[in-house]
Amino acid sequence: MIDLKSTPHSLVENFDLVKGILSTYGPDKLHALRLKAFDNFVEFGLPTTKDEEFKYLSLRALTEGQFAHAYGATIDRYQVEQTKVGSIEAITVTFVNGEYAPELSSAHALPKGVFVGSLRDGFTVYEDKIMAHLGEVANLKGKLGSTNDERFVYLNTAYLSDGAFVYLPRGVSLEEPIHLLFLSTADHGPLVSHPRNLIVLEENSDAKILESYLGMDGIYFTNSVTEVVLGPSAMLEHTKFQDENLDSIHIANCSIHQAEDSIYTSNNISFGARITRNDVNVWLDGEHTETWLNGASVGLGEQAIDNHTRIDHAKPNCNSFEVYKSILGDRALGVFNGKIFVYEDAQKTDAKQTNKAILLSPHATINTKPQLEIFADDVKCTHGATVGQLREDALFYLQSRGVPKKEAQGLLVYAFAAEVLEKITISSVRDVLEKALFDKLKESQELPEQSEA
Repeated sequence: MIDLKSTPHSLVENFDLVKGILSTYGPDKLHALRLKAFDNFVEFGLPTTKDEEFKYLSLRALTEGQFAHAYGATIDRYQVEQTKVGSIEAITVTFVNGEYAPELSSAHALPKGVFVGSLRDGFTVYEDKIMAHLGEVANLKGKLGSTNDERFVYLNTAYLSDGAFVYLPRGVSLEEPIHLLFLSTADHGPLVSHPRNLIVLEENSDAKILESYLGMDGIYFTNSVTEVVLGPSAMLEHTKFQDENLDSIHIANCSIHQAEDSIYTSNNISFGARITRNDVNVWLDGEHTETWLNGASVGLGEQAIDNHTRIDHAKPNCNSFEVYKSILGDRALGVFNGKIFVYEDAQKTDAKQTNKAILLSPHATINTKPQLEIFADDVKCTHGATVGQLREDALFYLQSRGVPKKEAQGLLVYAFAAEVLEKITISSVRDVLEKALFDKLKESQELPEQSEA
């Protein structure tokens, strides 16, 4: 780790200057949480490849960078409309460099008791509900595993000032999708922002949420944390789309707490950023829960995309299904580490995990590590990982029907990742992300010839 006590990094050296301002946002209990998180982050320091949870991902660009605390920037509605997600019709809450931008957000009539807006505004009405969950979900306290790592959650909490808050009371089904849009631009030097999102769905409520991160100019670091709380029989389809610019660093932690009979679906799509790290942690805290984790990432050039997932089966009679796919070309690096813990009381667990990767170049690299730790005896748990190139028989089939080889290669690569995108049930979001996938694959220009086996 990088020792921050002896050599303060730009990420934390300004904390004494900004903590007074931060203390004005939210109750005293929240500021106490900030101060404790800051001490924890400084104690653990920045990770290196010597840390188990980051052994395949170099964060040298982060440790050697100089990042100033983010501030708002001027982005007009036309610029937003020109982004890849600008055409999506939804209840939209927009943030620029981590600051709420009401002029770029949409006004909608919401059912009674529903809140969709900024975390700061949410405190004025729902302080008790927010503080009941904030910081309580995004932690690994008391959970199995010896290498649990929360340092970027600590960093986010230390600088917590704003983000999105979504609250649905009992029995509310929201038909219109919600779009949490985060835009970053750093045309005056490297910046860091720490968006913090809280999504709470009470019993029998239902929503679909798109969480997008897009970049414009400059070098910046986005360190986001999203906490999700699902009450009994609640249902959430949660799609995260990351397409930051290729000078950026994107580290995201998403933690989910599921009560009995709830259903959570995650669609995690990563196309952008120079360095991407996604951590998705799910705590199954009630019987008959169902969890679906779907992921698709495309890395080209020298991109590095690291996906870590963790599912804690703490109660019996729960099901989880996970499929993560990666497409890597040029000198891109991919990492997948999928952990499933089945606790002693979690009998009748059914957990399935699959990771697949296609390498478009002999210089691309994937490190895949599925992990199962099972402490119950009446379970069904499987995992599998495959890494390879495009199948020659599939290429031959398409070519035999008149499809040129390069086009055939492109179709097969597109179909490989699109299989994950097809699981998104919001048609407008699915269409936009499928086009984004097609555009991303076009960046690779001509796919390389595959060597003979």
